[in-house]
Amino acid sequence: MTRAAWVTRVVRPAIVVGGIIPLGVITWRLFSGEGDYANPAEALEHATGFTALWFLLASLAATPLRRLSGLAALTQLRKPLGLWAFVYALVHLGCYLVFDQSLLWGEIGHDILERPYITVGFAAFVILLALAATSPVRIMKRLGGRRWQALHRLVYVAAALGVLHFLWLVKRDLTEPLIAAAVLVVLLAARVRGGPARVAAPRPATDATLPSSP
Repeated sequence: MTRAAWVTRVVRPAIVVGGIIPLGVITWRLFSGEGDYANPAEALEHATGFTALWFLLASLAATPLRRLSGLAALTQLRKPLGLWAFVYALVHLGCYLVFDQSLLWGEIGHDILERPYITVGFAAFVILLALAATSPVRIMKRLGGRRWQALHRLVYVAAALGVLHFLWLVKRDLTEPLIAAAVLVVLLAARVRGGPARVAAPRPATDATLPSSP
């Protein structure tokens, strides 16, 4: 089996199916009493946000790895990784809405407007939502390659906002958010060094990626 076939037939399906595993592990630890989970709702909220950010950073790593390895099939990993980032971000937001604010929309609106770390986190989610909604091939064709690609470059903004949200949220040990920030800086440097990619005509689903890192 060639390297490209390995990515297409093994790695990509493993990500598509295996992306649910972190949520299973988080849930199991919550109900088994493992770890310091004095507040399970808060733990679920934080764990899903952390997982969303790392799926997002992993999706951004696909393009630099493609350039380094010359293995074009790696771009096929962007979409499943990005979609899992959106799924975990959605669960993270849902935890905040239900457990933190009890669906009190006035309080939620106040938080979004008045608390900076909530503002940037919500902005990151809105971007991911837009990217998820425009990930199908038919939407890409409707938007046109250039407009679609310009929209999906906002994934870097979403990642930066996600890291900032994480940094502002953590009050004591900044090790994890600083590691995430360092990874993002490396990925942004690789993006700038690599330059913009050519805009290709719409092709099968492997080109409809969320997030896209053109």
